[in-house]
Amino acid sequence: MTHAITIDNLSYRAGQHFAIRDLRMRVPNGSVYGFLGPNGSGKTTTLRLLLGMLPPADGTITVLGHDVPRGAHRALARIGYVPERLHLYPMLSVAETMRHHASFYPTWNASEAERLRRAFDLRDEQAVGRLSKGEAGKLMMLLALAIRPELLVLDEPTDGLDPVVRRDVLAALLEYVSAHGATVLVSSHLVHEQERICDWIGVMDGGRLVAEMPMHAFRSGIKRLRIAGAPPQAAAAPFGILARRAGAGREEEWVVRDWRDDMTSWFASGSASVREVVDLDLEESFVETLRAARDAGGRAA
Repeated sequence: MTHAITIDNLSYRAGQHFAIRDLRMRVPNGSVYGFLGPNGSGKTTTLRLLLGMLPPADGTITVLGHDVPRGAHRALARIGYVPERLHLYPMLSVAETMRHHASFYPTWNASEAERLRRAFDLRDEQAVGRLSKGEAGKLMMLLALAIRPELLVLDEPTDGLDPVVRRDVLAALLEYVSAHGATVLVSSHLVHEQERICDWIGVMDGGRLVAEMPMHAFRSGIKRLRIAGAPPQAAAAPFGILARRAGAGREEEWVVRDWRDDMTSWFASGSASVREVVDLDLEESFVETLRAARDAGGRAA
C-alpha cells in the first residue's frame, strides 16, 4: 500500500501544556481518511505541520512524495486546503477571489470553478466579507476543488453549517473524489458525518494518535459484551479489552476491539459465557477508544 501522507516520530511543542509526541500516521493513497478527536486534541496542529506551516521539533513528514517542510512548496501545488477559519480577503468579491486564487495554480479549472459557483448559488458580485457562514464554506470548498488537487486537506469543513449546506459541500467533495481518485484527509469532531464518507479513521487525543485503522475494522471490530462469570484475568484473550465494568449480579460488561464472532469459544474454555454481543455505532466506538487510551495513559491502540 502506498501513502499520500507518511508521518514518523513527529514531535512539536506548543507552549507549556500541549505537545505532539512521537506521532506516527499513514494516509493511504485514494482514501478518505477521517481525522477524529475532541477539540484541543492536536488535529489542527498536525495539519499545519504536514502543510509546512509549523516547524517540527523532531521526526519526518512526507506528503505526496515530498519531505516537509523542506519540499512543502512542491507538495502544496498539488493540495487543496480548507482551513478551520476563513482566510480570504473580505473586500474582494466572489469573482475577484476566484481570479486571485487561480493566479497561484496552473491547474486551476475555470469551467469547473464556474460550475461549482452556480451549483453553490454564489453570486459573482458578493463581497467575501458579507458572505454567510454557509456561503463562505461553499466558496472555500470551491477554491480547493477547482485547482484539481491530488490531496484535499480539510479542517472542520462543515462545522457550523446548516444541514442543507453541509449536504451540498459533502456531495461536491465526494463527486470530485469519485471522478478523480483524490486522497482526502478531513479533520472533524462530527463523528456521525465521518461514518458516512470515510474509509479510514485516525483518532487523536492529547497530542497522540490513539487508533488508526480502516473504517470497517473500527466500526465492526469494537463490541460491547455482556459476560457471565467473567474470569479475573484475560491476558491471553485473542481480542483487545478496552474496558471492563461491573454489571448486574455476577455479570460484567466488556468493551473489546478486534472482535470476531468465533471468539465466543474463548470463554467456553472456562466457566464464563457470553450472554450478549452488542454492535456499537461509530460515535460509541470513538468514545470508548478515547476512554481506553486515557485510562492507559495515552498508549496507542
